[in-house]
Parts: sequence; C-alpha cells; structure tokens
Amino acid sequence: MSGQSCFHCGLTIPENEIIYFDQKEFCCNGCKTVYEIFSLHDLTSYYDFEKSPGASPQDIQGKYDFLDNESILSKLLEFQEENTAIVSLNIPHIHCSSCIWILENLNKIQSGISTSQVNFPEKRVRITFNSDTISLKEVACLLSSIGYEPYISLENYETGKKNIDRTLTYRLGVAFFCFGNIMLLSFPEYFEIREFWLDNYKPFFRFLIFVLALPSFLYSARGYYISAYHSIKTRMLNIDIPIALGIIVMFVRSTFDILMDYGPGFFDSLTGLIFFMLLGKMFQTKTYSFLSFERDFKSYFPIAVTRINTDSSEESVPVYDIIKGNRLLIRNQELIPVDGILISEKAEIDYSFVTGEAIPVTKNSGNKIFAGGKHIGKIIEMEVLHSVSQSYLTQLWSNEIFQKKVNQKHKTITDAISRYFTPILLLIAFAGFGYWIFIDANIAFNVFTAVLIVACPCALALTAPFTFGNILRILGKQKLYLKNALVIEQLAKVDTIVFDKTGTITTNKKSNILYESSPNLSKGEKPESALSDENNILIKNALRASNHPLSRMLYDFLPETKKSKIDDFQEITGKGIQCLINNQMVQLGSAKFVNVPILEITEREKTAIHIKIDGTYYGKFIFENQYRNGLEKLFFDLSKNYQIKILSGDNDGERAALATILPTNTELIFNQKPEQKLHYIKQLQEKGFNVMMVGDGLNDAGALAQSNVGISISENVNVFSPACDAILDASEFSHLDYFLKLSQKSINIIKMSFVLSLLYNIIGLGFAITGNLLPLVAAIIMPLSTITIVSFVTLMSNFYANQK
Repeated sequence: MSGQSCFHCGLTIPENEIIYFDQKEFCCNGCKTVYEIFSLHDLTSYYDFEKSPGASPQDIQGKYDFLDNESILSKLLEFQEENTAIVSLNIPHIHCSSCIWILENLNKIQSGISTSQVNFPEKRVRITFNSDTISLKEVACLLSSIGYEPYISLENYETGKKNIDRTLTYRLGVAFFCFGNIMLLSFPEYFEIREFWLDNYKPFFRFLIFVLALPSFLYSARGYYISAYHSIKTRMLNIDIPIALGIIVMFVRSTFDILMDYGPGFFDSLTGLIFFMLLGKMFQTKTYSFLSFERDFKSYFPIAVTRINTDSSEESVPVYDIIKGNRLLIRNQELIPVDGILISEKAEIDYSFVTGEAIPVTKNSGNKIFAGGKHIGKIIEMEVLHSVSQSYLTQLWSNEIFQKKVNQKHKTITDAISRYFTPILLLIAFAGFGYWIFIDANIAFNVFTAVLIVACPCALALTAPFTFGNILRILGKQKLYLKNALVIEQLAKVDTIVFDKTGTITTNKKSNILYESSPNLSKGEKPESALSDENNILIKNALRASNHPLSRMLYDFLPETKKSKIDDFQEITGKGIQCLINNQMVQLGSAKFVNVPILEITEREKTAIHIKIDGTYYGKFIFENQYRNGLEKLFFDLSKNYQIKILSGDNDGERAALATILPTNTELIFNQKPEQKLHYIKQLQEKGFNVMMVGDGLNDAGALAQSNVGISISENVNVFSPACDAILDASEFSHLDYFLKLSQKSINIIKMSFVLSLLYNIIGLGFAITGNLLPLVAAIIMPLSTITIVSFVTLMSNFYANQK
C-alpha cells in the first residue's frame, strides 16, 4: 500500500500512517474531517473538479481570538448594518476550480453565511454573513477547518499596504544571471579556440556551466513544472506541458552530453530559453496590470453629488472631489456614495444593491450610513467620514445580481483552440523527432525542443482580452464608462436603439419654462400673482428632494428661496411628488396625479408640471424642451444601421416637434410607465432584436436592466444605477454613433489578430519541423509573438479611436 495518495490533499502517505474512511485513504485526521464536513453537507462534488484539490487543515487554537475585538472588527468589515456584515478575506490556498466551487458554497456548510464570491486572480473571497448567527471569528475558523485558512494582517488593513508578489521578478533575475554567465563561459566552445589552458580545464568549465544551469532549471522554470503537473492531474492540457517537457528534454540531453564528453550540451540555449520565456511572461503581467490600473483608477464614473458649502449654498460636484468632513445633500432615490454620519433627523436607506435585501433600514440622526445604500424619501443631509472608494463602487456595479447571462463568442473560440492546441503540438513534436532521429540525432532533439517552444497559443488567447481592455480604456477617456469588456461585444451586436425622451434626448440644463395659471382665477388677476413668495418657497423645497429631470430643471429655474423642513415626502415614479411642508400639502406632477378637472387642462398635450397646494390648483409650468446639440445629425447617422424608437413617459405634445428632427421611420411611443417601457423592450427581444436602451438611469432602471445593453446618461445629478451596463457623460451624447462603430471595429481587430496569431504558429512550426529553427531562437520568437499582438491591437485600437 506504500505510495498511496491522500484522497483530500494528494500527499503521499507512509504505509503505516494511512487512515481509512468511507473506502478512501487519508494522510491525517484533519483531511478526513474536511471530507466528513463536505459529505455531511452534500458537497463531495468538490472532488469532481480536480483530483485531491484540498489542503490539510492546520491547528489554529486561539489564533483568531483577536477578531472578538470590536475596534479591530470595524477596520476589517467592509459593511455592517443591523445583522448584515460583509468582509473580504485573503485566502492564499485558492488555486483551482474546486477551491472556487467550495468557497462559493459556504452557505451550505454554515447557515449564518448568505453569499460568498471568489476573486480568483487576487485570491480573495467576499463573504456576506448574519452577525447575529455567526461571528467573523467563527467564519475564519470555518475556513481554516476546511483547509482555506485566511491571511489577516492588521498592519495591512491599517496602512492600506498590499503585499506585492515579486516571485516572477526574482526568477527572471536568476535566469538572466545564469544565462549571461553561461554565455561567457561558452565563448571558447563557440569559436573552437585551441589553447593549452582552455583545453586542460575544459571539463571544469563544462561542470561550472552545469552548476550555473541548475538554479535556472530548478528555480526559474519551477512555475512551468507546477502548472504542467496540475494540468496533467486535472486532465486539462495547457501550453505549459510542452514548454516544461522541452526544458526537461534539453536539460537531460545536455547533462548526458557533458557526462559522456560528447560536447558542452545546450545549457546556454536552455537558460536563454527560460530567460526569454520569463521575460515574455513579465511583459504580459505588466501589460495586464497596466490595463487593470487604467480600468480601476482612471475611468471614474461621472457621478455628481450635491455638496453643501460653508455659506449654505449648494454645489453639484464630481463624487471624487468629496473629502472627509464635507456635508452632502442626498435626494430621494440617490445612491449614498460614501460612508458618513446622518445629520438629518431620520432616513430610510435601501441597501439592496449591497446585501440583496430590499427592506429599507431606518437610521436616526448620528447613526453611521454606508456607501452603496439608496436613500428613499425626503431630502437628507450627511457628513462624510471617508473619501469615496472607486474599487467599492466598481465592485457594487459588478455585483453578480446585475450581470447579464450572454454567450461570449470570442471566449468560446479561444477556449476551443487552446483545448486542442497542446495535444496537436505534442503530436507534431513527436512526429518530427521520430522522423529526424534516423537522420541526425542533434537535429532531432533541436526539432523536438523548437516545436515545443515556438508554437504558442498565448498570443491567440490574449487577442480578445487585450483588444477589449484597450477599447475599455479608450472609451473611458472619452467619457463612456462600461461595466466590463463583455459590454463591447454586446454593443457590436445591437440592431435596435430605444431612447427615453426627458433627460436623455432633451437636456436638463436648457429648457424654456413658462408658467400658466389656472383658468379659474378671478378676472383681472395676473397669472404670476397666483404663485406668491410663500408658494414659491413650498414648490422649490418640494423639488429640492427630487431627482427627476423635470424636477431638476424647474428647481434651477425658480428663484432662490429659504430652506424649509419637509415633514413627509413621497415620489411616485412616472406620476409626481407629494410632500408636507409647514403643515401644507404640496402636490407636483401630472394632471392625473394632482387630480386636475378636464376643463382645467387647456393644453394637455404639452410637457408640464401641475401644481396643487392644500387642495387648491395653481396651474402648471410648461416645458418647451431643448434637445441636445447634434441630435438631428446623430439620429440621421444612426438610422443608416439601426432601428430607432423613442419611448416617453410624457404625453405626445412634442410629437410634431420631434418629427421634424427624427428620421421618417422612427417609432414614437408616449405615455409609457416604467413597467410598460420594460415590457416593450422585452417584446422587441422576443422578436429577435438586440436592443440597446438609452435612459436617465433612475426612472428607466427596469428597461435598462431588461435590454441587451443599457446606457445611463449622466448630467449633473447622482443617478447611478447598478442595473445599467454603461454610463455616458451627457456632453458626449452626440458621439453615440462613433462609440457603436468603435465597438464593431474592435471585433474586426480581434478577427485580424486571430489570423496573425495563427499565421505566426503555422510559419514557426514550419521552420521548426524542418530543422531550420534553433531552440534558443524559438525562445526569443515566442515572447515576440505576444509583443507583436499587443502592439498590433494597441495601434489598431488607437487608429480606429482617432477616426472620430
């Protein structure tokens, strides 16, 4: 029985130490216990993804007692509201699909855990748990008990420092040192210099070359061996298998040549091969890091928030200008962008974007409120505790709840090619070796190694992510901010565009607003006298709490007034506002909402806000909307390739005006409630159309979520909604056609890059199989192929981007 492997962790077990359980062998009681836990909760599928994927749990007695300290907890937890807490933990052992699967099913092991999401590249898991049922200490102990001990460093949390993995840099340095020195020692062999001293000490120099090659072979190339080993274990062949095989064959062959005194071997080529491959990997890693940096820290969302200055004036500023100590004004339905202290008497906060729970939480003055919550009700004021976290908002936006399940065509193509690439490559390598071994053994080994090294699917695999990553960066600089790279592919497929009217094709900043009093006023009474200063104060304060585009326009139009306390506030989407100010009931909205008699509605076809105060109707404000600059040209350009629809919650008063600037085949649909907009888009999709919805992000949240691509227009208010796929700065609205064309061209770039990658592999293999390519040259060409593809993608992306 000697040599048996542990069913859980894969370690070899000495014959006298095997623990048998459930007809399986384990190396220790810890591994057996983990298996029992998984069996008890019906999670044995953990072992189906990879053979022996686990790690033996360690003794952690008392290790996490410090997590009982409340002050430490407050630093570690990302979110804590009532009994809901969220924490992100670093799990060094995460390495395969089994790890991801078990860590995302923690809720089946422990009832207090509601969700857990794994960030595989960063080896982190984000856990949402009920703090009344389970403590953070118990979460850490649970993870440790199943072999996923979290690494918690208080110093890192306090200083914000992150451990940087420099392993690749060290390996590259060692490989360069070995390669450089072996090249120097090999010069006499290259030029066949005949000299007494060199001839006598040739065996010593060859031995020295062998010793210098060992660190490069054993340490620098270690990552390839580990990757190849895991690949074979999981029966999913990857490109590291032929690379590792090529390195090992060259090392064995060179060692054999030196021992038998046949020659100096190929240690110079071997160390050069490892150095250049690691150099290519370093380039790839740095490029990915650059794209990630551009995405996370430069492509800021154009979210604005209202800041209250020291002189009590209100100012709309970018959310990233907010600092600790600022006082913010948060309106109904606005997202709270930062952690802070509630100053107002009371607030209702909906944390469904963060926790998934839609029940609003009541907060009182002095309570802490967390970023990511959505305020519901009357206007509130808060003081900022921390400046905004871009990564937190990005994480919120990327929440799995808001992801759309679509087929990623290019990812599927890349996966298919990569799956068959390695077996075919191995077949070609052995076929070439079998042919040349009977002609020339030296050429046979060179052919075998060169074939394994030169062919590389890396350039093929990097084509789509690099193209999309570069386009994401370019679009971000031009103020179109996409949720992820998949949105680009979806944009390229769009054939139908649905626009909201108010706040989307019309601008909030420009509008001619006319007041029209009620026809029932006394004869001779001037219309403007119907709105006294007291009425203006009531209307202005009611509008102050609303985020609707018409509300914002009218609020900016009315003169400055003193601030009044709102005792009760309701905003009914698609209808209007109702609130209580100084014991007076104020109603603002549609004619139907304020219950205006039919006789009173003289021009019901126009866009208007009707006013009723304490049951008395005071007329309406009529909006003669100003359309965005370049709208007519934009729609003309779009109509060449797309079907255009206009959906509006307003009446059809502007149908005639719109007809003069829109293409003749544009469909105009008015009086649509939010749920009707959603249903309309769903009907289009059922007919086979790929629909893009462009709306204001607040009233159109349902339609944005239903569409294939939802774009939210951002002007000067906080209308961020995680339901959308992209946020477009209103100033760039006229360039929408350009953005769509750029997304289509990005697909063409990927196709061209695929062709280039395949040509490189075919030509490289052609030279290698005929014996015309040395392994060292193959090692240099391999990273060059990646550099070529990245350069091509960057140049083409920038070329198309400049065709604005």
